[in-house]
Amino acid sequence: MTEHQRNVSATIDPVKLDRLAQVAVKVGLNLQEGQDLFLTAPIAALPLVRRIAEHAYKAGAGLVIPLFSDDEITLARYRNAPDASFDRAAGWLYEGVAKAFSQNTARLAIVGDNPMLLSGEDPAKVSRASKANSLAYKPALEKIAGFDINWNIVAFPSVAWARQMFPDVADDIAVAKLADAIFAASRVDNDDPIANWTAHNAALRTRTEWLNDKRFSALHFTGPGTDLVVGLADGHEWQGGASMAKNGIVCNANIPTEEVFTTPHAHRVEGHVSSTKPLSYQGTLIDNIQVRFEAGRIVEAKASRGEEVLNKVLDTDEGARRLGEVALVPHSSPISAGGLLFFNTLFDENAACHIALGQCYSKCFLDGANLSAEQIAAQGGNKSLIHIDWMIGSGEIDIDGIGADGSRTPVFRKGEWA
Repeated sequence: MTEHQRNVSATIDPVKLDRLAQVAVKVGLNLQEGQDLFLTAPIAALPLVRRIAEHAYKAGAGLVIPLFSDDEITLARYRNAPDASFDRAAGWLYEGVAKAFSQNTARLAIVGDNPMLLSGEDPAKVSRASKANSLAYKPALEKIAGFDINWNIVAFPSVAWARQMFPDVADDIAVAKLADAIFAASRVDNDDPIANWTAHNAALRTRTEWLNDKRFSALHFTGPGTDLVVGLADGHEWQGGASMAKNGIVCNANIPTEEVFTTPHAHRVEGHVSSTKPLSYQGTLIDNIQVRFEAGRIVEAKASRGEEVLNKVLDTDEGARRLGEVALVPHSSPISAGGLLFFNTLFDENAACHIALGQCYSKCFLDGANLSAEQIAAQGGNKSLIHIDWMIGSGEIDIDGIGADGSRTPVFRKGEWA
């Protein structure tokens, strides 16, 4: 961290940063006594990492093991590495991470990298490196996607990220503005954030219970540029807020979160849909996405910006053109009401209803913890190396739930719960 970054970081409210660390450990992870914690973070997030380590050890953590990334080191690879480097990834590292997860190590990811870091690099190299990393990460990702362990994602307001969001102000002001937005969205801008999260989780649970009671076979999204029927997987289950991992620990995987979500049927999606917010993906802003589905598969895709990258993503593997998640978020959510584009899916997905290309979550099935990969696929669950959320909700979107008998129930009207 440079002296400039230290000075700018001093503008971040230390009380709220400490609250965020507490929430990450006690609500996000619900870290257990004796449990190890593996975390990843950009080097700029060191102030938050230190606070998380302190609260993790106070909660009885066995070991806290951090792994840091750095923008300049990442760029050094793209600008100086031999071509063959971009088809490689540290498989040995991910094998170790998968082993740690199999031994009940908790997982925490702190985001805060420059979202446009790779925007000026060769998109072919970015795509190749991403695919190699996804293949190497697969053993560990399966533990996350299968919800084997308690895991969580939180954010830190780095200078590079703040500059992207607030380019017209000084760095210290930009960081302070981003920090305030993160703290508000993460529900730590109050005197008792843990109680706040308890109430919020209860409200999300009310939504999931209603949807699970309805047992819709499909959702029909309609609005400008959108007429999409998303069939739901057989035996799907809606989730939202806190939920129990296979290791028996109740945790909140995402902080913030405003969504309730489930698994679509990989072969029962029909129609067309348009994105309502840009997607920031590995340094590229993909805007005005328009895709058409037939029998669950994207057969036509275009975008006004970033179309080349979008198509490379869709060609990752067979499952990349199918859906692994559908999520409902009211247009009045606090993140949407703030009016900011974060260039980060953790936040932007909680501003609007969204769908995700790629891998499904096994926890979004009834008795999902006991289903094999073959059973999940037979019930319509998708499999892929990727899981990429993009936003399709707005104040103009209506959603109907379609019953097995063809009956229709209003779920959303003009972007709000009906």
